[in-house]
Amino acid sequence: MDSATDIEGEVPWQQIVAAYARPDLRKSLWQTANTLIPYFALFYVSMRSLEFSFWLTLPLTILTAGFMVRAFIIFHDCGHGSFFKSQRANDLLGRVTGILAFTPYYRWRHQHAIHHATSGDLDRRGIGDVYTMTVQEYLAAPTWKRIGYRVMRNPLAMLLVGPLIIFVIVERIPPAKGKREIASVWWTNLALAVIVTAMGMIFGWREYLIVQLLVLFFGTGAGVWLFYVQHNFEGVYWEHHSQWDYFKASLQGSSFYKLPGLLQWFTGNIGFHHIHHLGSRIPNYNLPKAHRENPLFRVKPLTLLSSVKCLKWRLYDEANRQLAGWDVLRQYRQGSTPT
Repeated sequence: MDSATDIEGEVPWQQIVAAYARPDLRKSLWQTANTLIPYFALFYVSMRSLEFSFWLTLPLTILTAGFMVRAFIIFHDCGHGSFFKSQRANDLLGRVTGILAFTPYYRWRHQHAIHHATSGDLDRRGIGDVYTMTVQEYLAAPTWKRIGYRVMRNPLAMLLVGPLIIFVIVERIPPAKGKREIASVWWTNLALAVIVTAMGMIFGWREYLIVQLLVLFFGTGAGVWLFYVQHNFEGVYWEHHSQWDYFKASLQGSSFYKLPGLLQWFTGNIGFHHIHHLGSRIPNYNLPKAHRENPLFRVKPLTLLSSVKCLKWRLYDEANRQLAGWDVLRQYRQGSTPT
């Protein structure tokens, strides 16, 4: 595809994207209400359900986590300045929804902007993404680094243990630089300390901690899975910086995750990730319309079933310009380049 025009060679993609990058106050407020009100109500009901049975609480926390994921999409849109026309309104709601996800708003916004500017760039990996080593980098790495990388890319660690560690512990540590980003971490930590203490004292520490940890466990695990399959799929675009192209990195380096309607609703249409990367100022509720109305965005979808295959990818094989599993290492070590 040409990076300046659509597939019919008529309309510049920038013009297409701009047509949908228009926040609708009514839709934004309604999405905020139908996300946060159920979230808080379900969180409370989940805590009270422990008086009856943990097995009643468990499915309730899964449902609550679904609304937490939806709240994170609002947080995500606010970080892009796409949810409201007012930047002040975006920042205010972004800080509030960030607390629900245990995520400092300004630090995350900065890192996510870097992710959008470097996604699919082999020379600028490692910030705001699921880190992927090339085959040659892995083979040249010391043993300790290879072990650490294998642990990190193991599905159990990446989807079950890792997300909770990242959002509960790592997000509490301020970055080395960036005055606003550092302050964002400390203010979020302070807000969380006050909220956690108040919730524990009002509703009981046992009830609050069980529900909060379960909601975070299911919500962050789902979130990391979504982020993973959005950039780790068969045929994904990777290129060195000198040849890197923003248009291709967006449409070919980000997946169209075609989810069932209910899951699409809970995930705030983030499955249209290829469109989002091309036009990050498009509010999430405008993404389906952009997809329906423009042939440019009709790429091969990744379905819920086919996405399971994404778990096999571990490394990027530069020689063949594709993702690969651990089995590719054996062939390289034997001195042959796999095809």
